[in-house]
Amino acid sequence: MAQNVMQPDLTRLNARYEGDGTGALRVALSGALGQIAMVSSFGADSAVLLHMVAEIDRATPVLFIDTLMLFEETLTYQRDLAERLGLSDLRVIRPSREALFQGDSDNLLHLSDTDSCCDLRKTRPLEQALEGFDGWITGRKRFQSGERAAIDLFEHDSTTGHLKVNPLAGWKAADLAAYMDAHDLPRHPLVAKGYPSIGCAPCTGPVAPGEDPRAGRWRGQDKNECGIHIVDGRVIRRQAS
Repeated sequence: MAQNVMQPDLTRLNARYEGDGTGALRVALSGALGQIAMVSSFGADSAVLLHMVAEIDRATPVLFIDTLMLFEETLTYQRDLAERLGLSDLRVIRPSREALFQGDSDNLLHLSDTDSCCDLRKTRPLEQALEGFDGWITGRKRFQSGERAAIDLFEHDSTTGHLKVNPLAGWKAADLAAYMDAHDLPRHPLVAKGYPSIGCAPCTGPVAPGEDPRAGRWRGQDKNECGIHIVDGRVIRRQAS
């Protein structure tokens, strides 16, 4: 983390910007809260927040984690969207060859231990990439249910000490769709094939109408998050129905 930045008053910030995601994003990128990066999966609705960031400051550091198990459609979408929005500080983060050799040399870890696979390919690379930053911007929304249903605009990650900013916390699916239409933003190509939430190819499937938008992630497993969003130091497990 960067040094000599006072811990912000999150209660005040949440009260001030609730219902104003754009305002929350602007203050996050103003420098008042320290050095802030955006982390994007370039997934189903990532274009909304990426466009908002580009409208404020195209030089914002944008961290994209390539787990080396993503859909080819995601990689193509990432390149095309970043160019279209003019993002000038896009950083593609990958797990190191050494870490993969030691932890998943045959690329089969996801079949036996998805938590460890996510930790190896996503959580640890992100933690390293966030060194030197005071916080990061996420695309989480409350309507995605589970532990996300209660997220604030501004949070403190007690595990890493980082500030986490969730400008779209209060947005609905209809808000995202309207924004994309208003700004003529391209959809991720897998959305039209029934993928409202998109992660790594081996662990992501389509979702039936009426299902939770994240139901296709780690389907059939007691798992709800990859591990970069954790509570009290633990990976969030899927809630019992």
